[in-house]
Amino acid sequence: MNHTIEIDLISEGYQLEFSNEHAVLHLNTSKKSLLCILKKDYIPIEDFRNTFKQISEIVKSRKLETFVFDKRSLTIFHQPSMEWYYTVWKVEMFHAGLSTHRKILPRENWFRKAVEIARKEIESKMKPEILSNYKIYYFENLAEALDF
Repeated sequence: MNHTIEIDLISEGYQLEFSNEHAVLHLNTSKKSLLCILKKDYIPIEDFRNTFKQISEIVKSRKLETFVFDKRSLTIFHQPSMEWYYTVWKVEMFHAGLSTHRKILPRENWFRKAVEIARKEIESKMKPEILSNYKIYYFENLAEALDF
């Protein structure tokens, strides 16, 4: 991970739920929120999918509504992973009750532009009734994302 956690997660009500070589998850049951902090600069697609399948189980079993996704460690943009995340995982999680997504992107402008372009293309292929119910917010740091 190329950044430090800038707030005390325990005082914010988050507890460690799960960790693997690619991500660490913190759960706040009172806020029905799951925080995912990626640890690596790149995650191979199968590892990405497996990690998010584990996240799916947590979301479903805890009936979570908010997903905070800290992607600042990424230095490689991988289009197929993003497409799967949007068209498969997010749709499945929407049907499970997860509709609020708070994201923290890497600071690099090229990465942010790649996400913006890919997102527009992916969303143009998705069902409007699902897209209209997503609440997606972008933040510069973890404190902003958790306090929103």
